[in-house]
Amino acid sequence: MTQSTTDSQTSSASVIAGRAQPRGKFPHIKRAGDFLFVSGTSSRLPDNSFVGASVDAMGVLDADIRAQTHAVIQNIQATLQSVGADLTDLVELSTYLVDMGDFKGYNEVYAKYFDYDGPTRTTVAVHQLPHPLLRIEIKAVAYKPLDSTP
Repeated sequence: MTQSTTDSQTSSASVIAGRAQPRGKFPHIKRAGDFLFVSGTSSRLPDNSFVGASVDAMGVLDADIRAQTHAVIQNIQATLQSVGADLTDLVELSTYLVDMGDFKGYNEVYAKYFDYDGPTRTTVAVHQLPHPLLRIEIKAVAYKPLDSTP
């Protein structure tokens, strides 16, 4: 994990080794006091392949929103766990879908991880995401007091 720290304990940012590396100069996760901010997360794997996306011999995209949603939530979970937090610490999610036609599949998978006592949520449609194989990206905010981290 690459980490930079500001103000000794209250602010830190991390790029996590062994995870898909950011496609720009930003961290996977940043702590600001008792809050954790997870950068936009996709289904991209460390080898730069994507869960739930392939292109056939004719160049037609086969994108599985359910598989991508599972992978995104699992990637967020791994990011949170790298700093001693978990999905139960989430307080807010912002989801970006390329096609609102995917909302039903996304919502079905989401409901396997969260219920009414989970994080608040906003879901919006966007024109595109940073890679044409991506159908979904989620950014997250968690609350994990400093005195409760390992």
